Amino acid sequence: MKRLILLLLVVTGFTSCNHEQEKTYWDYMGDFDMYYSKAYESYSPNKYFKDGKTLQKPVAGTVSRESTPYPFKDKFADKAKAGQLLKNPFQPTKENLERGKEKYNIYCAVCHGKSGKGDGHLTKLVKNGKKLYPAPPADLTAGYIKAKPDGEIFHVITMGSAIMGAHGSQIKSDDRWKIVLYVKNGLK
Repeated sequence: MKRLILLLLVVTGFTSCNHEQEKTYWDYMGDFDMYYSKAYESYSPNKYFKDGKTLQKPVAGTVSRESTPYPFKDKFADKAKAGQLLKNPFQPTKENLERGKEKYNIYCAVCHGKSGKGDGHLTKLVKNGKKLYPAPPADLTAGYIKAKPDGEIFHVITMGSAIMGAHGSQIKSDDRWKIVLYVKNGLK
């Protein structure tokens, strides 16, 4: 009996040895399944797509995990509605105002100026004797701007207004709210 147990242990030991450590051989789907999927570089050719590219555009309507779709579509008609319905989730703390100022200086100061008076660098550009931007940007230090609801200013930053382009795709939502705080509380 002892010899039989010893023989079984030896046979089991030899048959369980695996010299190829990369594969467990426990798969049962074959070589063409996802067990052995091939990785492609983002910009490499790919025969499995019609356009021959590995990197594909997101499906229409795809929403990033860290964002919420903006509920308003029209930049003029929805401005007042946005002012009524949207509330700033941030308080004018020192950190929030500093972040708002930082983002304002990156995205807004080129037109509205560092002081917010509508005298930014782009307003002074001239080509062939004509101003490139004949309509001056709004003076963000004016009383009527400060009196606007936060949601309305947020809407203008997101969707644009008149000749101002939309910045919703460039600036994260939290940073747009902090710019609103800076416009209302930081600019004098």
